[in-house]
Amino acid sequence: QLQLVESGGGLVQPGGSLRLSCAASGRTLDYYAIAWFRQAPGKEREGVACISSDSTSTLYADSVKGRFTISRDNAKNTVYLQMNSLHPEDTANYYCAAEGAANNWRSLDANEYDSWGQGTQVTVSS
Repeated sequence: QLQLVESGGGLVQPGGSLRLSCAASGRTLDYYAIAWFRQAPGKEREGVACISSDSTSTLYADSVKGRFTISRDNAKNTVYLQMNSLHPEDTANYYCAAEGAANNWRSLDANEYDSWGQGTQVTVSS
């Protein structure tokens, strides 16, 4: 069974950076598309970024485009979310999710993903 554990969250000032990690165990991530989602209190869950299993395709929410970068290191069974130029509105609990998928499939629709981590909190505040 695939298990996902997020890490790297914390408190950062506006304009700062954080790198989130999503470490997998139980199965290799080689054949999984991975996505990052976030949810702030009182708000709906939002798809942030996703990457296909073959790393050839990524997709970003407009709100993070140009500031966030998703990447994966299959040798380490880990996916990353580099977040730069953070804004207070980026404050949320961030989750990674995985779905078995071939080639260049990826999606920001949470309903497409079966495996989820527990989340890591990101707070952007001065």
